[in-house]
Amino acid sequence: MTQLRLILGKILNPISDSSIKYYPDGLLVLEKVKAEEYKVVKITRSSEINKYKGEIFDFSDRVIIPSFFDMHFHWVQDDVRQMPKDSLLDWLDKYTFPTEAKFKNKTFSRKEAKHFFKRLVKVGTLGGACFSSVHEHALDDAFENCIGDFVIGNVLMTMNSPKSLIQTKDEAKKTVDNGFKKYKNKYAVTPRFAIATDPETMKYGHEKARKRKAFIQSHLSENKAEIEFVLDIYKNMKGFERVETYTDIYDQVNGLGPQTLMAHGIHLSSKELTKLARTKTSIIHCPTSNAPTKKLGLGSGLFDFKQVEKHKVRWALGSDIGGGPYLSMFDVMQSFVAQNNSKDATYSKALFRSTLMGAKILGIEKTHGNLQRNKWGNLLVLSKIKTYQDDCPEKILKRICHKYRNSREKYDTLVENVFYKGKMI
Repeated sequence: MTQLRLILGKILNPISDSSIKYYPDGLLVLEKVKAEEYKVVKITRSSEINKYKGEIFDFSDRVIIPSFFDMHFHWVQDDVRQMPKDSLLDWLDKYTFPTEAKFKNKTFSRKEAKHFFKRLVKVGTLGGACFSSVHEHALDDAFENCIGDFVIGNVLMTMNSPKSLIQTKDEAKKTVDNGFKKYKNKYAVTPRFAIATDPETMKYGHEKARKRKAFIQSHLSENKAEIEFVLDIYKNMKGFERVETYTDIYDQVNGLGPQTLMAHGIHLSSKELTKLARTKTSIIHCPTSNAPTKKLGLGSGLFDFKQVEKHKVRWALGSDIGGGPYLSMFDVMQSFVAQNNSKDATYSKALFRSTLMGAKILGIEKTHGNLQRNKWGNLLVLSKIKTYQDDCPEKILKRICHKYRNSREKYDTLVENVFYKGKMI
């Protein structure tokens, strides 16, 4: 006998940057496909509910959206989200590296993982790409506690790093081998950035990832001082004397490709963007992290999404916890729109880039990312807001994101209920 779950609500279903389907009196029909796991059958009008028999969840006065994909965050940086941020490299040295070193303690790591990933569910993030610390047990803790569809990797740090975190090349390579052995393609090869990871180790990890069709994630051109530093390092390295750009370094160690996620990508030349497009490398934009220091960001600069799109480079949104100060993707969406004085920087685009685009980059868009037929019932029921007869998706999203723009920590409270594969969690 077919088992259905019938969810009533005001449903927003992102399709593209400029298209969000809105069902003001919506009925989401989910069908059980295995034990406690449900897929979408259809979205229709609530008036059709009598055509179906199933368990009813009545959120008629609530807005429903798909669950979020946060495509770049560091779970081990939760404690440094709001530390003073004068500059990227100083912030790393003063606060981030000492905090990550604490994860050497297994008890501390387990406790932090339980706390962090519970919070992640509560803000509605059920997928994305995550950096862990260098410690293998911290990676285990992340995988054990996360709920959803994530790729996660331990950072590789073999040079220009504090003694408390630095690895030998052999140690870093071994963590890559062990990561793939334990977690298969859920494991992401994660050189922290070209400053901290030597070319031999990067190439080793990248080649392993390519063979397994697994993901690679790192940082690229976040900060001008970082770019100068990395080029100064590599121009004195054998084989890299003629490297002109940060992007060229990753290209030379086989780091670019359709399953590569490069966080930030703020200060990129047209030539670099062309190379990223040709290799189908994705950029993950982190507006709350790149924001001015008075907005609790690192002040790294403004991401030129129009140039990125002009060059046909794929991109999605990320929180960059802890460079970003808040975990909620609503805060990220609001920051993206607020930073860009452009009619193209819409809340509709922000929602698409926080949901379906993340699923597309991870290659799971056939079953994730929005509420189309045959996709998993991954959805969020939001706290009550006023809706009106003439509402469109953009107006509703603006109202939601504006609600806490002056008290940003409250974005964490916008999600009332979370469904993962049709089960309320």
